[in-house]
Amino acid sequence: MALRRIGSALVALALAACLNVGEEFPTDPIGQIQIGHTTRDDIHRMFGDPWRTGIEDGRRTWTYGRYKYRLIGRTETRDLVVRFDPNGTVASYTFNAAPPLEGSY
Repeated sequence: MALRRIGSALVALALAACLNVGEEFPTDPIGQIQIGHTTRDDIHRMFGDPWRTGIEDGRRTWTYGRYKYRLIGRTETRDLVVRFDPNGTVASYTFNAAPPLEGSY
C-alpha cells in the first residue's frame, strides 16, 4: 500500500513538473526601443544584463528570455532579441510571447 502511494505521488509530481529556463525581464520598456537611436547602454539600463549574447550576420546580439515549460498547463515563453550595428546602436529587435501579453509594444 505504501509503495502504491509513493508511486502515485511520483506520477503526480512528474505530471505537475515544470522546467524554467532563462531569466525574468521587464516588458514595459520594449516600446521605448528605437532602431537607429537606442544604444547598447540604453538597452542595458532598460533590461539589465542579457541572458545570452551572440553574433548574427556579423552583428552583436543580446537575448533576454524566460521560458516556463509545463507538462500540464500552459507553457509560457517570452524573448527579446536585440541586434546592434557596429556603433552599438540598435539595428533591429524581435519580441515574442506565448501566450500573448496584454498591452502595446
